Amino acid sequence: MYFIQMSGFPGSGKSTLAREIATKMGFIIIDHDIVKSALLNSIEDSSLDGRLAGKISYNIDFSLVDFHLSQGHNVILDSPCLYEEMVEKGIQLAQKYAASYKYIECYLADFLEINQRLQSRERMVSQISKIHSEENFHATLHAAKKPHNMQCLVVDTGQPLEQYIEDVFQYIHCEK
Repeated sequence: MYFIQMSGFPGSGKSTLAREIATKMGFIIIDHDIVKSALLNSIEDSSLDGRLAGKISYNIDFSLVDFHLSQGHNVILDSPCLYEEMVEKGIQLAQKYAASYKYIECYLADFLEINQRLQSRERMVSQISKIHSEENFHATLHAAKKPHNMQCLVVDTGQPLEQYIEDVFQYIHCEK
């Protein structure tokens, strides 16, 4: 059994990669944007602080991961990984169910390409539509939290999926 924690800037290709893995390998995807957007859409009449909505959504995300791992399913958490607690919680859940923990970062450092992707996708209410500052983009790009003392995979999602998908499958199946 596997638990994959995705990471990467919005628009970097996390969801595209997660869907490809799920289709080819039978994983269940927990998509943070779907959870957070559902939460925001359900309380549209009241104002909920974005940080609080994010925190609640992450709690829901990890509850769903916990449930699906408990049922013996392979799970992908599709979410930016910007907090150390997320990595810790992911590792703890994998250990709890004796699942193999994998961390995949979708990395695309091209400000213009990310902006183009963000502006051309069908956007959920929780998703950003544009990056306004290249400086903030680069600061956030390098803010991803990774597990320590563990092999992680960073994929260049500026390349076509076909150029790195086999590396992803090999990483998932390696035992380190």
